[in-house]
Amino acid sequence: MSMTDPIADLLTRIRNAQSAGKPTVGMGASKLKVAILKVLQAEGYIAGFGVDSTGAKSTLSIELKYHDGRPVIDRILSIELKYHDGRPVIDRIERISRPGLRIYRGKDELPKVLGGLGVAVVSTPQGIMSDKQARAAGTGGEVLFVVQ
Repeated sequence: MSMTDPIADLLTRIRNAQSAGKPTVGMGASKLKVAILKVLQAEGYIAGFGVDSTGAKSTLSIELKYHDGRPVIDRILSIELKYHDGRPVIDRIERISRPGLRIYRGKDELPKVLGGLGVAVVSTPQGIMSDKQARAAGTGGEVLFVVQ
């Protein structure tokens, strides 16, 4: 079964892991997820992440599904969550553009989250970047989600 919105799945796993107080969360890796996590790490919302490319032999306790003798998930993504005084650094993480309703904004119309204290993650022709980086590059794009 294919996943219709891997970005929403990533955000939900981060949200659930932080509400449960987990230090790390694991999932299947993709180039899109890695690009999103690079932005979150650069903005200081996660402590770090790593990609384990060993395939089915993983130290994480994730049950892999197989199709035609091959693992469906061949790369595991591990995210280190960040806490400050026992509270998650991410207060709110919300999907904006979704498969049923894409939201595109020009460089002058990109949202400012909490007056610049939060971050909007934008998919631009130059790649995935924060709203501040997109404004500096002079480009707009699809507003994927916001983080506060």
